[in-house]
Amino acid sequence: MRALKILLDECAPKKLKSFLLSYGHQCRTAQEMGWSGIQNGELLALADPLFDVLLTIDKGLQYQHNLSGRRIAILILRGRSNRLVDLSPNFPTCAEAVQSIQPGQVVEVGKL
Repeated sequence: MRALKILLDECAPKKLKSFLLSYGHQCRTAQEMGWSGIQNGELLALADPLFDVLLTIDKGLQYQHNLSGRRIAILILRGRSNRLVDLSPNFPTCAEAVQSIQPGQVVEVGKL
């Protein structure tokens, strides 16, 4: 299992951090990095050289920004709503996807 550096977007549930840490990954939140309130385009530019994966629940990210040439992979966690009760059942699938995601790839996990 490879350990990755994962950035949790502001909108991602904080409980996901401890879940991913238990799999041996390094995980930081946008808030911990001092990047609260930063728009997605700038966040991608800041995170690209420092992290392997940006984990978000923002379903439109891949359509709003040009991701070509980026090293960072984007993992989009989906659920019926943004509430923890709807997202947390998808945490194991999210951890599995992190293991196989490739640089520059966009992967969606979870069910609506």
